[in-house]
Amino acid sequence: MAMDRVDGVALVAICGLLVISLVLENALGAAMLGGFLLSLSVWRLYDGRPWEALGWIAWVGATVVLIVGTGGPATAVAFAGFTVAGIGMLFGSRFGLFPDAWTVDRDGT
Repeated sequence: MAMDRVDGVALVAICGLLVISLVLENALGAAMLGGFLLSLSVWRLYDGRPWEALGWIAWVGATVVLIVGTGGPATAVAFAGFTVAGIGMLFGSRFGLFPDAWTVDRDGT
């Protein structure tokens, strides 16, 4: 489970966006983070890692909950659910727990 270039870019950019969000309005910072996470999911999808792409998409859902959530217990549950689902997808993909849904077996074996 080694980090690759996209993981390094993601780590630096997310830290930078979190620092920027201290200065900006919370909704704007969350929207910027959600947009970046969406681009990461597309990178992972084109890299042939659909389960990781779904994990990043789940984290986009978590940022959307931060933007439009009302702040009640339902918001907390939705945020935690999307976050845990994203973590599960990422680690499940990295440890090979999910089936290979990307490659096609052309010879029928």
